[in-house]
Amino acid sequence: MKRIVAFVLIVLVSFGIMGALTPGLLNGTKLGLDLKGGVEILYEAHPLTEGGVVTKEALKQTALSLEKRANKSNVAEPEVTTEGKNRIRLKIAVSTGSTDKERDEAVEKIRDLMKRPAELQFRSAEGCADGSYCTVEMIGSDFKEGAAKIEYNNLSQPMVRIVVNDKKKLADVSTKLVNKNLAIYLDDTMISDPVVQAALTDGTAVITGQDSLDEAQNLADIINLGALPLKLTEKYTQSVGATLGKQSLNDTLFAGVLASALILLFMLVLYRIPGLVASICLLVFVWVLLGVFYLMGATLTLPGIAAFVLGIGIAVDSNIITAERIKDELRTGKTIASSLRAGAKNSFRTIIDAHITTLIAASVLYFMGHGIVKSFAVVLIASILVNILTNVFLPRYLLTLLVKSGRFNKPSHYNVREGEIDAL
Repeated sequence: MKRIVAFVLIVLVSFGIMGALTPGLLNGTKLGLDLKGGVEILYEAHPLTEGGVVTKEALKQTALSLEKRANKSNVAEPEVTTEGKNRIRLKIAVSTGSTDKERDEAVEKIRDLMKRPAELQFRSAEGCADGSYCTVEMIGSDFKEGAAKIEYNNLSQPMVRIVVNDKKKLADVSTKLVNKNLAIYLDDTMISDPVVQAALTDGTAVITGQDSLDEAQNLADIINLGALPLKLTEKYTQSVGATLGKQSLNDTLFAGVLASALILLFMLVLYRIPGLVASICLLVFVWVLLGVFYLMGATLTLPGIAAFVLGIGIAVDSNIITAERIKDELRTGKTIASSLRAGAKNSFRTIIDAHITTLIAASVLYFMGHGIVKSFAVVLIASILVNILTNVFLPRYLLTLLVKSGRFNKPSHYNVREGEIDAL
């Protein structure tokens, strides 16, 4: 009786926790643009100057520039990733506008904004009647790639040292602007306006006046970013409207719930007690996997949901293999307890081998794939790991409690008829 009580308490506590936390998990799970609408753009990067090379650092810094621009456009959680040697993928879930037409207009504005390469300019007020910084003295390509570095003066205050490609140009500009401001602009936004203290003839300059290390590092990153101008060409664009995204989510959830209900019914009818335990463990599996996504801060997409459903199928297979092995042992004339031990033992290696091979395939997809392929692989890997815990070890423990209680010791409880049992 104690084991029955333990089984019931475990189930009730598990379902209670799941019921209390599930609304928060669902509300906190981020949805991809294919589920709530937005735009996905794949760019191919090219150097602006003939004979230039798209380096890994240049690609990374350009992706950072795109992300900053997207953030300034008031879009929700832009996702920017580099792919291969010269590609950048941008995903933005657009929330502007209540209709698809308004969202399409917002998407076009974002596309126009993203096309422009990062424009770094050093401006002076020479010849500007209104006193503004209207004269462009130097641009981003005048600086060496990644040359802006953080240094410290004698008072341990941070400063930024920059290196230019043309020493003479810097010398001419600095000589003309001694004791005058040389403002730094990125995309027409002024970042800093330091004063030129002296003529700079060695091809380097030091920018002081930053109040903190973070401010100095931000300035160095901006200069390095502007020193890596890349031209972006759209290779692929996918726009998903609000209506289509919502419909995709609703259809996917309905299909998932229907499939899960049919699976649970199948397990209960065909396997009885093991099927009941499997149904409980499958519900725990789904909840734990949702919790993993929430803790990872992962974005759920349609391919991710497909991998989620596939994970449920793999979990069902694990339970079916164990249940069938138990039935095979019962048919040989063994007791319920012996059949459970032998069936669990014999099925373990088969289940683990199947999981390892699937994990290898998912890992290859993750490391070799891009975009939606990688999203699919991440969910599949997580589902495999969670499945081992919730549908390999947990069912064994729950079945052991029920079997050792002595209340479920008939072969019919495991869907084995008396006529199927061989005499010892």
